[in-house]
Amino acid sequence: MRQKLARVLGGVAIGALVFSGAACKADSGSEAGGGKGACDLKIGFFGPLTGDAAGLGIHMRNGTKLAIDQYNKDNADCKVNLSEYDSQGDPAKAPALAQQAVGDTKVVGIIGPAFSGESEVADPIFDEAGLPIITPSATRPSLSTKNWKIFHRGVGNDTSQGPAAGRYIKNVLKADKVYVVDDQSAYGAGLVDEVKKVIGTPAGQDKIQVKQTNFSAVVTKIQSSGANVLFFGGYYTEAGLLLKQLKGAGWKGTMVAGDGVNDANFIKVAGEQVAEGTILTCPCAPATAAKGTFVTDYKAAFDNAEPGTYADVSYDITKIMLEGIKAGKTSRADLLSFINSYNGTGGATGVTYKFESNGELDPAQVIVWAFKVNAGKVVPDIEIPKA
Repeated sequence: MRQKLARVLGGVAIGALVFSGAACKADSGSEAGGGKGACDLKIGFFGPLTGDAAGLGIHMRNGTKLAIDQYNKDNADCKVNLSEYDSQGDPAKAPALAQQAVGDTKVVGIIGPAFSGESEVADPIFDEAGLPIITPSATRPSLSTKNWKIFHRGVGNDTSQGPAAGRYIKNVLKADKVYVVDDQSAYGAGLVDEVKKVIGTPAGQDKIQVKQTNFSAVVTKIQSSGANVLFFGGYYTEAGLLLKQLKGAGWKGTMVAGDGVNDANFIKVAGEQVAEGTILTCPCAPATAAKGTFVTDYKAAFDNAEPGTYADVSYDITKIMLEGIKAGKTSRADLLSFINSYNGTGGATGVTYKFESNGELDPAQVIVWAFKVNAGKVVPDIEIPKA
């Protein structure tokens, strides 16, 4: 309820600020740039572009960049710029980057933060500044319970992904003993909690640390448990190293993990033979099968690279902000109001983007897919049924 009240009050305040004719070329006097500076507005991308989880962030940044580049081609006399905030996926680095973004009055919207841990510390700063965000990938459910008026999520959260992963383990893999491990991050620990709600009491449970490289103690416990499935909550570097050491010790089971591991770099870390058969979930459809010309355009723009996880989501949610700017919503407050009332279908994902009062994506639009490592590639497996 407090969230709804905040949004209503925000809408009243925004309404008082709305002025006519604030199109891109106009002498707008907006809070974002002032005067003709409205034509140099910025959209920020906030996520890991270097570090151990950069593979996930780069595809999302590329989706955002592609959308902005296409917009600028069609609006060459009034361009929008991309500002990159490389968090390295580290919550400790996020506050300073968020302060940097809110301090740049040209920045009117943020795509991200990409990860849940960095969202927990950066989003309060964005909220205080009234800087609207749409995350393409931060899936911790509690992010939408903080009364942040600026928060929007372009995919389902882990109350959809976690149970779906649990159903895959029970109904497809038909595992009788499941061991669960998480990396103690806001994302990894929360995802494991959601999986356990479906699989019940696991055969064993353990925790590791981000940047840990020696997993011998965990390997021994997993083998001793007799588990034939390991669910891992965390990111691809630790997942790859853990599986490599586990299979090296003779374990014959299957690893299942969430979207934090759903990246080709997982195979590089684990090794192709070790990674073969691993199941990776995502509250997203395969980006490689996105609609329209997205895949062709992405490959043409980025050296023939296949679009990775959430690249198509980032593209579509960036276009929401660009639509708002094109419509004259050139201040942070106006763009926030535009996003709150948005109802339109993404050209790449086919998802109808409209947001609940707490910023969550309309539940009717939420899907979860399972992907599988096959012959050295992450390929689509099945869309996991909702029940």
